[in-house]
Amino acid sequence: MKKHLALTSLLFLPVLLLCGCNEKPESGASQGDLTPAEVQVLAKEAYVFGFPMVMNYKTMWNYVLDKDGPEYKGPFNTISCEARLYTPEDKAVVTPNADTPYCMFWMDLRTEPLVLSVPKMEADRFYHFQLIDLYTHNFAYVGTLTTGNDAGNILLAGPDWEGEMPEGITKVIRSETPFIFNVTRTQVFGPEDLINVKKIQADYSLRPLSTFLDSDSPEASPEVDFPQWEEGAQFDERFFAYLDFMMDLLGSPGEGEQELWDHLSRLGIGPGSDFKFDGLPKETQEAMRAGVKEGFGEIEAFLEKHANDPLASGKIFGTREFLTESARENYGLDSINLPRSAAAHQGLYGNSAAEAIYPTYFTDSDDEPLDASKHSYTMTFAKDALPPAKAFWSVSMYDGKTQLFLDNPLDRYLLNSTTMDDYVRGEDEELVLHISKNSPSSDLEPNWLPAPDGAFYLVMRLYGPEQAVLEGEWTPPPLVKAAAPSAGTATAAEPD
Repeated sequence: MKKHLALTSLLFLPVLLLCGCNEKPESGASQGDLTPAEVQVLAKEAYVFGFPMVMNYKTMWNYVLDKDGPEYKGPFNTISCEARLYTPEDKAVVTPNADTPYCMFWMDLRTEPLVLSVPKMEADRFYHFQLIDLYTHNFAYVGTLTTGNDAGNILLAGPDWEGEMPEGITKVIRSETPFIFNVTRTQVFGPEDLINVKKIQADYSLRPLSTFLDSDSPEASPEVDFPQWEEGAQFDERFFAYLDFMMDLLGSPGEGEQELWDHLSRLGIGPGSDFKFDGLPKETQEAMRAGVKEGFGEIEAFLEKHANDPLASGKIFGTREFLTESARENYGLDSINLPRSAAAHQGLYGNSAAEAIYPTYFTDSDDEPLDASKHSYTMTFAKDALPPAKAFWSVSMYDGKTQLFLDNPLDRYLLNSTTMDDYVRGEDEELVLHISKNSPSSDLEPNWLPAPDGAFYLVMRLYGPEQAVLEGEWTPPPLVKAAAPSAGTATAAEPD
């Protein structure tokens, strides 16, 4: 796949469904009435629809259900935060973010709503709570660009809550699913600012509505028998059992999904069923495996087809309503399933474009792979052409092999707009960033982003991109080869 500048919207970038079939079995028939060809069609449709939800369950299992697992963060309805910056020692997550320390937690809204309380924030500090439902829709945000930096109490309600906004609540946000996931990002202005971020995170709170109102708690919802996650199940026939479970959690179809749910019920998948792959006839099993393979192939084909779209991330992450319109206008699709699954495969929990967008550099201006063992590079912003971001922007360096930050003499893994006063400007006030394995010079070192002795890639992050970015009027500058570093050029000395 040829890549130059791709805009991928991602949480970590771990790796970038409408059914393409023309014939569907008639609704109402039982599984035993289906031919293997019809089973394969339905299995593909199930896979393309359910892939994001199954990936979502993987996160739920690892973060709140597997108490002995390395990624466990705490039980439902408990805020979990980390006030630290990622370094080369962090190897569990690829393409990590060193701009905004995270809080990540799952919420169960079945018993009663929860009240999320946020403190008053400094005017220049960006933060947000990204709220994600079981489908992986970004159904709402709380933060700088949506609710502002004032203190507030936000009520988060599930689909069955019928109450009215209580006194003391500043906003009510409803989810169409009873379980939701959150990713909180709080801007950090450098290592010395981490202590302030930690204090801010400590002031985030989450309480049941009854606790907020000092009233009696309602009767707790029934316990759920969560299935143990088996890694790799998202890519094979084990997928269907997890999809069956997730549809049980949903309980009923979303808007426009009734016909799809009817189709999937013919495979024994959906609320009230107990899907058992091993109990199916051999030919049915083989057809379902083929459907998984075909569905995953369609997701990858979609990603490859749109790999060079500079506004891709702005089209595949968002609310159900936004994705419905985007699928129709940008891809000619009547369903959001294919773009939504492509988004989950490319970068699960990517931000909606209005919050953040991520131009990614894999090749230089000559469409050649980036390699600092062969070349040095420059990225030049004219005086009035810096990344148009309401909050801030950054450029981060990643090793091409490990996809992680790399050790370097400056312990510097990114350059960003919060240190604008430190940069050296050119005669015409242009800003030139130097990307190379060796220091460009002691004078230009503030503008230097150290690269490995080999392959690498860059991710530019724009938080709160202006309309010029979203509409393609502003595009990131290319990465241009500079003069090859001489053999005698010395790297910067280790700091004390």
